[in-house]
Amino acid sequence: VSVPYAIFNLEDRGRFFIGSGEAVYSGMILGEHNRDNDLEVNPLKGKKLTNIRAAGKDEAVVLTTPFRMTLEQAIAYIDDDELVEVTPRSIRLRKRFLDPHERKRQSRQAAS
Repeated sequence: VSVPYAIFNLEDRGRFFIGSGEAVYSGMILGEHNRDNDLEVNPLKGKKLTNIRAAGKDEAVVLTTPFRMTLEQAIAYIDDDELVEVTPRSIRLRKRFLDPHERKRQSRQAAS
């Protein structure tokens, strides 16, 4: 389940297709990176809690609204190595190969 703190710290890298509290898995496309390359991120990373009180307050986590796609937008958005998952409750984008090492191996084989 995605954590608001992790998404807040990743928002400067691009726009997200998911919000906080949504179930995520390896290989799922969470958003659009500002650059043209793919970026592996961890939306499950929580804030480290310590026993020491901070002098200042914690900054408030304010998330931007996630970009939700229709089925037509999702099909038009995907690349050759991506798929669209359609369930009764959601439309998700994912990579064809969920494992990042398998994706890298397949991209090398396709290039040669």
